[in-house]
Amino acid sequence: MNTRRQFLLTAPLGVLGASVFAPAAFAAADTKPVAPPPGAPPAFGTAPQVGPEVTPATFAEAEKLVQVALTPAEREMASASWRRTLASVYERRTGPRKLAIEAGIAPAGQWNPVLPGASAGPARDRFVRGTTDAGPLPTNDAAIAYAPAWRLSRWIEARKLSSERLTSIYIARIRRFDPQLRAVITLAPEQALAAARAADAEIAAGKYRGPLHGIPFGVKDLLDSAGIATTWGAEPFRNNVPARDAVVVARLKQAGAILLAKLSLGALALNDIWFGGQTMNPWLPEEGASGSSAGPGAAVAAGLVGFAIGSETEGSIIAPSMRCGVTGLRPTYGRVPRTGAMTLCWSMDKLGPMARCVEDTLLVLHAIAGPDAGDIGSVPAKLDFDAAAQVRGLKLGYFPGWMREAPATDVDRAALESLRALGLVPTEVSLPDWPYDSMNLLLFAEAAAAFEDLTLSGADDQLKVQVPDAWPNLFRQSRFLSAVDYVQADRLRRKVAMEMARVMAGVDLLLVPSLRGEMMTISNFTGHPSLTLRTGFVSVGEARSDWAPDPANPLPRFDPPRRVPHGVTLIGRLFDEGTIGRVGLALERKSNVAGETPPGF
Repeated sequence: MNTRRQFLLTAPLGVLGASVFAPAAFAAADTKPVAPPPGAPPAFGTAPQVGPEVTPATFAEAEKLVQVALTPAEREMASASWRRTLASVYERRTGPRKLAIEAGIAPAGQWNPVLPGASAGPARDRFVRGTTDAGPLPTNDAAIAYAPAWRLSRWIEARKLSSERLTSIYIARIRRFDPQLRAVITLAPEQALAAARAADAEIAAGKYRGPLHGIPFGVKDLLDSAGIATTWGAEPFRNNVPARDAVVVARLKQAGAILLAKLSLGALALNDIWFGGQTMNPWLPEEGASGSSAGPGAAVAAGLVGFAIGSETEGSIIAPSMRCGVTGLRPTYGRVPRTGAMTLCWSMDKLGPMARCVEDTLLVLHAIAGPDAGDIGSVPAKLDFDAAAQVRGLKLGYFPGWMREAPATDVDRAALESLRALGLVPTEVSLPDWPYDSMNLLLFAEAAAAFEDLTLSGADDQLKVQVPDAWPNLFRQSRFLSAVDYVQADRLRRKVAMEMARVMAGVDLLLVPSLRGEMMTISNFTGHPSLTLRTGFVSVGEARSDWAPDPANPLPRFDPPRRVPHGVTLIGRLFDEGTIGRVGLALERKSNVAGETPPGF
C-alpha cells in the first residue's frame, strides 16, 4: 500500500525516471504558468487545467471504490493537482478532440498463452477421423436428426441421405420445438435449402468436400452472417445485418456445411436470456439452458441442427454443454480466429464447436482452425488427432480435494475410475490457494471497454435484463476499476500461467469437475483447451440458474427429483486438443450414455 501510494503521488510530478517537477507547479488555479527556459523537457503537471473541479472529499469517496486509503494531506495534494496532472488522460473521450475507436481495433497488448521460451502443441499436423461403420439409415426422421455429425456425413457421402432431406428435417423440428425452447433467433430456411441442393449436386458430381459437406449447422448469434441478422441477443443490435460472413462461418461454408440458424445467446454473451426470452433446457424445460451459448446447447441437445458453434470467455461453452448434455470443445486461445465475431474480451474470447459427441467436435475444429489476419490473437498451430490412437499410459492429472467435494458428484468420481480402467495413470496435482477471481478485473474492464458506447449513450437501458448481475450495471461499475489494479491483475495472470505450466509439465491432461469455479477461471485466463462431455446422469430437486438468487422469483422445485445429464471436463495442454479428443472418445465409449436423447423432443 505504501509503495503504491508513493508511486501515485510522485509519478505525476516529473518525467518518469528523471527529475521531480518543482512544487511551484501546484500553485493556485489562477496562477499563470511560467514559460520554461529553452531546452527544458516536458513535464507532468504543467498542462492547462481540464475537467470538473474535484476536492479532497471527491478522493475520500473514490477511495472506497478502489479500496486504498490516503491521508488528509495526500488527498489535499491530489485534489489540488488532479486537473493539471491526470484529468487530461480522458481527452480521448471527454476533451475537445474526441476520438472514436472503431469496433474492429483490438488493444495493443495481446495475451499469448505460450510463456516466453516455451513451445506448445504437437510437432506435426495430422487428422485421422474414426472408421466406425455408420450403419443403416434410420427409418424415422427423429433418429436421423439425433445422429451425430460423423454418422450423418457417412450417409451423405454414400448418398443414402441427401442434404436437402436432412435440412428439411431440421427445419421441421425447429418449427415444432423451438417455440418451447427459444433457441433460434433467426431461421434461414430458403438460403439453407438452396445451399443443401447445391451440396447434393456437388456430391452427385463427385465433388465431395469432406465430412461436413451437406450438414446443417447453427451458430451463436454473435458471429456475422452475410445478409442474415446478427443480433448479439441484445435489443440495440437486433436489426444489424452484416455484409459478410465471420471467418468461422465462411470456413464452414467452404467445407460444404449448411448455415441453417442463428442461435440464441444471453444478451451480449451473458447467461441465457435474450430479447426473445429465456432459452430453455430440453432435458428440463422448467430451467434455462445456461449460457451464454444457450442456443447452441439447447439446439444440439434437441436435435435441431447437426452441430453448432458456441463461444466462451469464462464458462459459456462448458456451462450449457453440462446443462444440456452435449459435448463442447473450447479450443486453445488463438487456435480459432474470431474475425467477424462480437468482442466481449479481446484477451479471452474463444470460438468452439458444440455437438452430440466427441468426434464431431474434432471434425468441426479441423475445419475452422488456423490464423486469420483480422484477428491479431489468432496463431498458426498444428492439430494432431487420431481417433484410433491408444490412451493407455497417459498421465491423467486430478485434484484430490476437488473430487471429494461439491460441485463434484459420483459421476465425476466414476469418470476418474473409468479412465483408470482404460489404462490412464491418475496423478495427483495441486495449485496454490490464490485469489483467482481477482483476474476477473481484466474481463470486466475489457468488456466495459468493448461496450463503452452502449453504456455512455444510455442505450444499455434497452436491454431486457437490468438486475445487478447483468451487463448494464456491471459495465457501469467497471468504469471505476483501478488502472493500477488492472496491471496487477495482468501480472497475476502471468503468475497463474506459470503455475499451470508447472502442473501441465507433469501430466498429459487434467480431469476436473466441469463447474469447479477455480479451474473455469484459471483455464480461461491461461487459454488452455477444454473438452466437456456427458458421462452420466444426476437427480436435481430444484431448477438451476446462472443468475443470482431472486427471493421474489424462486426457482421451480421437483418432487420427485428430475433426472438430467451430467459430465466432466478434460483440460489439455496448450494447442493439444488432439489428446483430450482421443481420451474423450475413449471415455465417451466407456460411459455409453451419449446416445440418450431428452424425452419429449
